Amino acid sequence: MAKANVLLVDDEEDFTATLAERLENRGLSVDVSSSGPDAIGKVRDKTYDALVLDLAMPGMDGIETLKRLLADNPDLQVILLTGRATVRKGVEAMASGAMEVLEKPADINTLLEKIGEAHANRVLLAEKRVEETITDILRKKGW
Repeated sequence: MAKANVLLVDDEEDFTATLAERLENRGLSVDVSSSGPDAIGKVRDKTYDALVLDLAMPGMDGIETLKRLLADNPDLQVILLTGRATVRKGVEAMASGAMEVLEKPADINTLLEKIGEAHANRVLLAEKRVEETITDILRKKGW
């Protein structure tokens, strides 16, 4: 996998620091955030291939953060992590646009696989946007 930019969002700072280190040791570029509002700000300032987002956070929870992030950028690839998985929350997360819901502690190889899928999806979406732009330019120019 090419070097992916990942944002980890979790209020458990020890967990995020440890996971960030594990991902960086595997060649990923990782930023961390401890809240939904902070994550929204970071996503506005930088492009990420994948967001790994905790479901249960104080204040703005993972579902609300997910909805707000996708409202601003529907192409974001979000993997939700939860230590309190319920079928209802998992269904709600997927219906809200999460690409995957993984239970904590997620197996590092599974998480890397999902980040790789997110990166590939983002590349395909970017290529599609470029093709649409070129088609639109050609149509407008009448070529």
